Amino acid sequence: MKKIETIIKPFKLDELKEALHDLNVQGMTVSEVKGFGRQKGHTEIYRGAEYLVDFIPKIKVEVIIEADRVDEIIAAIINSVRTGKIGDGKIFVLPVEQVVRIRTGETDQEAI
Repeated sequence: MKKIETIIKPFKLDELKEALHDLNVQGMTVSEVKGFGRQKGHTEIYRGAEYLVDFIPKIKVEVIIEADRVDEIIAAIINSVRTGKIGDGKIFVLPVEQVVRIRTGETDQEAI
């Protein structure tokens, strides 16, 4: 099993959710996060003063999938969230050793 963590622009969440739903991804965890990469933030003017906003609001989406579906899921993520502009986000793939559903005690594939 693999965990795919995706950091995206907030307005792309619905498109990503639909793309993953179409691939029968059963569940996901969504978090509001802040960060920066090459964007390095931006400046805003508030009441005549200029402020540096160095952490940009993003959305982190986490899904657990079978290892043989990684390429398919990554392609769907890219197709659904890419704008071609800086700040589109990142995808991280991590190994998952074990999953346990607390309510039933099911493990691994049955718990996903």
